[in-house]
Amino acid sequence: MGLFGREPVTLLLSLPAVFWAITFHEFCHGWVAKLLGDPTADSAGRLTLNPMAHFDLWGTLLLLFAGFGWAKPVPITTRYFRNYKRDLVLVSLAGVAGNILTAFVCVLILRGFSEAIFSIAGSAGIMVLWQMVVINMGLAAFNLIPIPPLDGSKILSVFIPFSMRKYYLWLERYGFVVLIVLVMTGIIGVLFNPIAHALWRLMPLGGLL
Repeated sequence: MGLFGREPVTLLLSLPAVFWAITFHEFCHGWVAKLLGDPTADSAGRLTLNPMAHFDLWGTLLLLFAGFGWAKPVPITTRYFRNYKRDLVLVSLAGVAGNILTAFVCVLILRGFSEAIFSIAGSAGIMVLWQMVVINMGLAAFNLIPIPPLDGSKILSVFIPFSMRKYYLWLERYGFVVLIVLVMTGIIGVLFNPIAHALWRLMPLGGLL
């Protein structure tokens, strides 16, 4: 799903998808957190659809070229949560859900209105919509990997037995380093690909491929 080796025009047409994916992902985290009583993201100016508020250089470049990456995480203060475990899971899943919803809507548009879009916007319009699907699905799948600081690790932390907490705390301390090593060595695919394949099964792709 990455964009390595693609022509410059493809990279250019991918930019709207990249900026929307990271922006909406983090906005959804902050929005759900606020609904559950945590005003931290809103107070920090992160409850916005301005992509510059959520921009992380390396995560964005990776998302653009490799099809998976990250944004600057919105701040969350869990002491505001009424039900810690439930609310942490809901907030952690919110960004992924936003990306999947975006991809789903774009697939429906491509399926239902492809001829109209093609006649109005040409192949560039089709490409932008398809990149919206690919980039959002890549970001969703990547964030479900259970390695800190990704969302999947926060979900996993809720279910880890107390006897295993010390291992999770170690991973939380060095998770970003571990993540970078896995990405640079290509081993990340062992974790990413099964999640991505499972999520793609949610997309009504009949007739598009």
